[in-house]
Amino acid sequence: MGKKRDFIPIPPPAPLPEPEELDPQALLEAYLRDGYDLICVLGPTASGKTRYAVGLAHTLDRLRAERGGEGNGVARAEILSADSRQVYRGMDIGTGKDLGEYGDVPVHLLDIVPAGSRYNIFEYQRDFERAWQDIRSRGGIPILCGGSGLYIEAATCGYHLPQIPPDEALRAALEAEDIEELREKYAELRPVADPSLFQSKRRLVRALEVALYEQDHPVVRSAYLPKKTFFIGTLVSREERRQRIDQRLDARLEEGLIDEVRGLLAGGIPPEDLIYYGLEYKYVTQHVLGILSYDEMRSLLANAIHQFAKRQMTWLRGMEKDGIRIHWVNP
Repeated sequence: MGKKRDFIPIPPPAPLPEPEELDPQALLEAYLRDGYDLICVLGPTASGKTRYAVGLAHTLDRLRAERGGEGNGVARAEILSADSRQVYRGMDIGTGKDLGEYGDVPVHLLDIVPAGSRYNIFEYQRDFERAWQDIRSRGGIPILCGGSGLYIEAATCGYHLPQIPPDEALRAALEAEDIEELREKYAELRPVADPSLFQSKRRLVRALEVALYEQDHPVVRSAYLPKKTFFIGTLVSREERRQRIDQRLDARLEEGLIDEVRGLLAGGIPPEDLIYYGLEYKYVTQHVLGILSYDEMRSLLANAIHQFAKRQMTWLRGMEKDGIRIHWVNP
């Protein structure tokens, strides 16, 4: 008889933050009085971020007009996307752009690069800074909206990111190696400031690409200042979030997600490039190629999106642990 294993209970999930009632009038007063230069609406997927941000933009526009023209009669609240996949043209259904939700509210950083390219966080930080400065120069209120935690932090925290061109040959060689070998290589080049780096092969490959480049080349680094940001988090229960994710996935499949992927492939984008984008594009591409049945694709994709939403929430709660105040609301 084998050795009896000890039962290790699974800890319950961490409690969700308590929602608060956010007064738009008080928010506008704080923005105008306390030196805020950015409002950020964040949250996990399917939590209603876009709809909330659009509604907030309309409300702030109305309140500014009632104040007698602080916005010089022209400037408006405008939205900047913080979604790492909505930057790609032609990837609409799978990334959930929901362009109709924005109505007449100006939105930036959507559809700015072609599908098949590999947009990076340095490029996003640069493009965000240009759009943010443009909105501010016209007296508008910039509202950052999205769920890509790294993009949000790059936009708001003034990270210093190296401007290094991608080396596809080096990247391919590194990706072919075992993650333990990559860890050893990186540890030989520089100290590990972020232990979580060692948990992601993709991040390790990019970090090694940067470290190896910096050995032989002077590097231009970004020097954008941190923003004074008012953070608003859209909060839904885990049960409701799961239900929304499942309903939204089925709706996107009915709207033509599979045809969208077929069209991207027919347009010359290699399958491996679509798979690189993950989630919808990974699993639907595998279905179109005959690797997965429809039911397998639907099941695996739903599970992957649920896990993704959980990771998003973990990242956002981690921002709070780092001292960032997020005002959680029921959208």
